[in-house]
Amino acid sequence: MMQSEAIAEMPQRKNILYINTHDTGRFIEPYGYAVPSPALKRLADEGVLFRNAFCANPTCSPSRVALLSGMLPHSSEMYGLAHRGFRMNDYSRHIVQFLNANGYETVLAGYQHESHDVTKIGYQQVLTEVDCDMNADSLTPWDLENAGKAADYLLRKKKDGRPFFLAYGLINTHKPYPDLDGTVNPDRVTLPHPLFDNDGNRKEMATFIQAVRDADLCIDKVLTALKESGLEEDTIVIFTTDHGLPLPNMKCTLYDTGIGVSLIMKCPGSVLQGRATDALVSQMDLFPTLCDLTGLAKPDWLQGVSLKPLLDGKTDEVQGEIYAQINCHGGYDPTRCIRTKRYKLIKNFGDYPYTMGCNVDPGTSKEFMTAAGFFQRPRAKTMLFDLYLDPAERVNVADDENYTAVKTELEGKLHAKMVKTSDPLLNGRIPLYAGTIVNKAHCYSVSEKDYE
Repeated sequence: MMQSEAIAEMPQRKNILYINTHDTGRFIEPYGYAVPSPALKRLADEGVLFRNAFCANPTCSPSRVALLSGMLPHSSEMYGLAHRGFRMNDYSRHIVQFLNANGYETVLAGYQHESHDVTKIGYQQVLTEVDCDMNADSLTPWDLENAGKAADYLLRKKKDGRPFFLAYGLINTHKPYPDLDGTVNPDRVTLPHPLFDNDGNRKEMATFIQAVRDADLCIDKVLTALKESGLEEDTIVIFTTDHGLPLPNMKCTLYDTGIGVSLIMKCPGSVLQGRATDALVSQMDLFPTLCDLTGLAKPDWLQGVSLKPLLDGKTDEVQGEIYAQINCHGGYDPTRCIRTKRYKLIKNFGDYPYTMGCNVDPGTSKEFMTAAGFFQRPRAKTMLFDLYLDPAERVNVADDENYTAVKTELEGKLHAKMVKTSDPLLNGRIPLYAGTIVNKAHCYSVSEKDYE
């Protein structure tokens, strides 16, 4: 039987539009922040807003691979950044290759960070011709160009019986942020709680807000094309980001400011349209969810749970805890956490007692905190937070006898998860493979040479 005949006999499956930004956390308008993002607000009004969504790793490549493989990073061996030599142990477990094998047309417009070689992932069409210049004065022209290519694809696409998976990846809101242009007044900016309120930090946050504005304009271009294409009612739309903002105590930490992410899903027929859910979810849950929404059998490697019961209004929760980890960003920082609705346990398995400077992106806030002694403050090996009483994760109650039972229970669950998923930390230091780049020094300096 010819492929076209086989596709014709398949039931019509939903298309998938996957949109991912860099380093945005939840600092967008749909989550109540004064960060104008009207296109994303409209998407939230039409879809489902997940208030308690978390990535599996608050660093770029491991986060994306966890989402797109449905596995914790150590299970795919994606321990660090793709451009530093890290890679999946089996790219056939990437959702793109899974969808290829199930009759989907897979298309990339813009940024991906799962492999230094995009051909390893297996997209049937790559619309992006030139890699983004991260040293450019503005990252936005590149995002706009790829938004145009994604939009053109949608407007050309016909209902030909073959569903598509279109990934539109933005480089915004990654640093460098655009220079202040007068559209955002730093004196009127509210800072994320981990940052001290001063002029320099407000200016840095103002430039982030401008980057969100630019990203939203690009996303609007793609979503408008979807509406005009006539394919909207047949398409699942997912918007998310890889992790928290690239600021101290956020990105590359297991605090909620690091692992907390935006997640908006627009699913034709969902009873939660225009509403929010407080359910605890992981980005690893998206792969099994898409399987259920498209009628595809789940592969056996998935470690997440389907969110379809939430979308169908059949339950308010799908799981009692989520897991996240760090392995490498600039430096080696093996850390694990389990988070329930009320509690979070963080375990540091490394031998470095301080926050690593090379794991914090350069910028005004890093300079300020470096001068104030941030990188000389000891880090606890075990941290436990009662999120009901301490949502900002300021008070470590790991040694408080009133929380002994909670700590014991969470340590047991975390250990069981590590055993079940064959976490290499159970046997000591993670054996990083040849060709990977990990900083030898911990880099207190804030110069650009310390960060890639």
